[in-house]
Parts: sequence; structure tokens; C-alpha cells
Amino acid sequence: MKFSAKNDSIQCSIKNCVHHAGTVDYCTLDTIQIGTHEMNPTKKECTDCESFVNKAQ
Repeated sequence: MKFSAKNDSIQCSIKNCVHHAGTVDYCTLDTIQIGTHEMNPTKKECTDCESFVNKAQ
């Protein structure tokens, strides 16, 4: 579920996500789903925010 205001517990710098808080680097969701695109993730680059939704869509 999306809040209308930033969630102080979830920082985010992905400004082209519909859940980005706009003028501050926070997410507006109450929770996010983190996943991976790797069989055995070993670095942060192997993880993904599965709650991401591109503003362009």
C-alpha cells in the first residue's frame, strides 16, 4: 500500500520510481520487497527492489 508521505524507514534515491517521495530520497511505501536476479547473491549489485515501478509506465 502506498502512503502519501515519505516513509522515514526506507531511504531511496531512485527518482524515476512512482514510489519515490519526490523532493527527498525516501520511499512512500509502507514495506518493500527485496529480491535477487542471481542464484547465489554475494554483492549488493545482485539484489533488486522488486517494489520498483517505473514512472514512465
